[in-house]
Amino acid sequence: MDFSLSEEQLMIQEAARDFAQNELLPGVIERDDAQKFPTEQVKKMGELGFMGMMVDPKYGGSGLDTVSYALVMEELSKIDASASVVVSVNNSLVCWGLEAYGSEAQKQKYLTRLATGEIIGAFCLSEPEAGSDATSQKTTAIDKGDHYILNGTKNWITNGSTAEVYLVIAQTDREKGHKGINALIVEKGMEGFEIGPKENKLGIRGSDTHSLNFNDVKIPKENRIGDDGFGFKFAMKTLSGGRIGIAAQALGIAAGAYELAKKYSKERKAFGTEIANHQAIAFKLADMHTQIEAARLLVYKAANDKDNGGNYDLSSAMAKLYASQVAMETTVEAVQIHGGNGFVKDYHVERLMRDAKITQIYEGTSEIQKIVISRSILRD
Repeated sequence: MDFSLSEEQLMIQEAARDFAQNELLPGVIERDDAQKFPTEQVKKMGELGFMGMMVDPKYGGSGLDTVSYALVMEELSKIDASASVVVSVNNSLVCWGLEAYGSEAQKQKYLTRLATGEIIGAFCLSEPEAGSDATSQKTTAIDKGDHYILNGTKNWITNGSTAEVYLVIAQTDREKGHKGINALIVEKGMEGFEIGPKENKLGIRGSDTHSLNFNDVKIPKENRIGDDGFGFKFAMKTLSGGRIGIAAQALGIAAGAYELAKKYSKERKAFGTEIANHQAIAFKLADMHTQIEAARLLVYKAANDKDNGGNYDLSSAMAKLYASQVAMETTVEAVQIHGGNGFVKDYHVERLMRDAKITQIYEGTSEIQKIVISRSILRD
């Protein structure tokens, strides 16, 4: 089994690392404090090809594999998870779904602009009463022949006010259950579409998270993705790939915190020597490093499964479950190693700890991942 990266993948990894250090790191604390969306940084990521990494070049994408995408997500997330989640949503939840299941007209109209970063997209599934239980959609899309009338509310929407294109999951025929759900493309500016207040969050504070309200929004039939009733399957397949991106984000947060803790432990002195020389600290670093390497292998395996056309539902769920757990544990220990300095913003690790928590919640909570994993292994 070959665990080495190709020359191209190493170059992509290095490009992402350089960008994170030179473009994301300056001002990251201030953006977090001000809850400022990284507009200029996102524009530059589009220019680098990071916003449509796996999209076919004929639609403006970079045509790269999922492993390369995971590498970029990891490097960006070491520095700024608020920026990396924009990349994740645009790549995994918006571009991938449109390329895999959208019509040619939809790809030409929307995907070509999304893949280049000219515009960004949002994925709208969660509702006030339908988070993990995606079959309990209250948002409705009533079939009116040549169009749908969309009504309802979506919440916790990443890129909520900055997106131009929204993939909205809605119930068309409640009697059919999950087979009566559709996925619709909604454009910013459509009459009746309103963006709610911005959420004041614990972490990823630079990310743009809003609720969305749809009041008799007229959606042309050609904006439906796939056949009638395909929406639930579309959402589930899209989320399986999205979990790889969030697993890579969690991995990056953990790795970033570990690198800062390791560096600090070699500089900070206590009892006459660098604290890295004390077994209590050295053993923490040993555990952190081991857990991160294990998470990395799970993330890369899930990405490799997707690239090779295999069933990645199980591997992506395991990667997200474990990597998010490692992100939380590692960032907490990184704060501990920094001591009092870890509790203040200047040393970055407190922000990484706050950012880590969301990886256990969005794109499927850790509890949902355990349901996916247990059902898969008990099926054998």
